[in-house]
Amino acid sequence: MADDAPVAAPELDIARDLVRRAIPLGLVVIVLSALVWRADGAWTAAFAMAIIIVNLLAAAGLMAWAARISPNALMAAVMGGFIVRMAIVALAIFAVKDASWVELPLLAFTLLFGQLGLLAMETRYVSGSLAFPGLKPGVVTKEARPS
Repeated sequence: MADDAPVAAPELDIARDLVRRAIPLGLVVIVLSALVWRADGAWTAAFAMAIIIVNLLAAAGLMAWAARISPNALMAAVMGGFIVRMAIVALAIFAVKDASWVELPLLAFTLLFGQLGLLAMETRYVSGSLAFPGLKPGVVTKEARPS
């Protein structure tokens, strides 16, 4: 008999954490960009942060879906998904590169350091143990220890 219980998707938990951290970071980046580049900087930074958030959510959704299928599907989805997602990011940049509101150096800087910054921040919160992905294991009390 198949087990129809829902499977936990730690990828989605991690992505939600990243998005929760991206919002305040994005607001800071947008305000700082607006101070230097005015409205064009604010729109460029907002566009870059939107790309980052959609990219992270797409990666997590794809991994959660493929992990339910098989380890081989997961590996293929991660590699293929990365290539496809980077192509979509490149197309998004190409689509707006000549727009009057886009500051290309700011767009590149925000995409690169926003993505890396969020991932670096998340490493502080993700457990190193595969038994608790996305969670910090709690303190094991004497009553909770297996006998």
